[in-house]
Amino acid sequence: MKMQINGKAVDACSGEFFDIINPATGEFIDRIPRGSEDDATAAVEAASSAFGEWACRSPQQRAGVLYRAAELVRQRKDALAFLLTQEQGKPFLEAKNEIEGFANVLEYYCGLAGSLRGDFVPIPHNGYGATVKSPMGVCAAIIPWNMPALIMAWKISPALISGNTLVLKPASNTPLTNLTLSSILSEAGLPAGVLNVVTGPGEIVGESLVESPKVKKISFTGEARTGKRVAELAVRGMKRVTLELGGSDPMLVCDDADLESAVTGALKGRFYNCGQTCTAVKRLYVFESIAEEFIKKLEAGVRKLRVGNGGHENIDMGPLNNLRQLEYVKGLVAEIEEKEEGRIITGGKVSANSAYSKGYFFEPTLVVDVPRESRLLKEEVFGPVLPIVRVKDLDEAIGEANNSSYGLGASIWTKNIDRILLGCEQLNAGIIWVNQHLKVAPEVPFGGTKSGIGRENGPESLSEYLDLKTIMLKT
Repeated sequence: MKMQINGKAVDACSGEFFDIINPATGEFIDRIPRGSEDDATAAVEAASSAFGEWACRSPQQRAGVLYRAAELVRQRKDALAFLLTQEQGKPFLEAKNEIEGFANVLEYYCGLAGSLRGDFVPIPHNGYGATVKSPMGVCAAIIPWNMPALIMAWKISPALISGNTLVLKPASNTPLTNLTLSSILSEAGLPAGVLNVVTGPGEIVGESLVESPKVKKISFTGEARTGKRVAELAVRGMKRVTLELGGSDPMLVCDDADLESAVTGALKGRFYNCGQTCTAVKRLYVFESIAEEFIKKLEAGVRKLRVGNGGHENIDMGPLNNLRQLEYVKGLVAEIEEKEEGRIITGGKVSANSAYSKGYFFEPTLVVDVPRESRLLKEEVFGPVLPIVRVKDLDEAIGEANNSSYGLGASIWTKNIDRILLGCEQLNAGIIWVNQHLKVAPEVPFGGTKSGIGRENGPESLSEYLDLKTIMLKT
């Protein structure tokens, strides 16, 4: 598979490639061009040339293209999901849900096309004031490997429906689904150059896009350290930027919670996509009075999870996406055992199943009696390890939950409306779930209060891709 620049499938200018490996089997899938600064520049030039014609189309005309693309994606969702499972590792059902989510997001923004308008305000004794919204120009998006299809939709949809053109830099581990989705958009009628996809190292391709004087807006999702670098480069060029830099989401289980629902929520919230989700449950705080019962039920649920190749049937959790993630998780668990920072009650090791010896598998793991200074509670752990902390009441739970450099999401599980209101008021998070966790709908804003800038999704996201001009008219 090749990069897509100006409507054409092209190799890298250098002629170099890199391999895509199946994380469940270690097998070779495909070779992808290793892009460079020259390729990024060519993509930006193509997007710049295509901007004028695309911006002149009506929002409804632009929506028509995206709507046709969503139809094509749904028609081919099984093949797309299989490809996503191959390169990312997630179970096939999760991959199908993500592909369906891609189509849903495109259609949602098609529905917002008619809302792209300014305002008209009478000014006493001076006539009228008017506001006009116009597309910015060339935008760039840099996305991670954990949810490549869905996050691609989050970034390209508001940009394209607003009349901008865009250059997408996929993660080097998972570019195949992004390239295929881009080709479907072209098939649906997206003009050449409106969406370009450049594959290659982030420190080369990504930095070139951020530093390009023709790129007006950057949207980045990924590690906090890389996001800070993106922000530093963007501010030099006075560019608009949206950053989503991960999370360490707490889950608070009160003594009046529906334990069965909370256990189900914790299982999905932590082990969906092998724990490799920004909004995954990464810290669990449970009231002491129900802790034993809750932990017993949760342990039983974890032991029932079926780990294996996401392409096989009846699999609940696939492998980690890459060797770096596997080594990180193994190191964390080894540190817990060496320093006696908690007690592992299930999991804690690489899967013993010989059928998966070449993949990046790690058993779903529960750790109890975790000290407050543990790395499990301080870092964003992208993997299937869940630390559990006992707390005496809601005040302590909220205090511990807020004791983090992250503030993306949080959930509170209770039947008490006063506790719900207190949690919603005091939890430092951009999104708060009540008696649920993980689901993010395209209709609502998404983003954090600490590790990030701006919001994605919802009608508010359109303003991130539009310039606002004020006109004062004296009559």
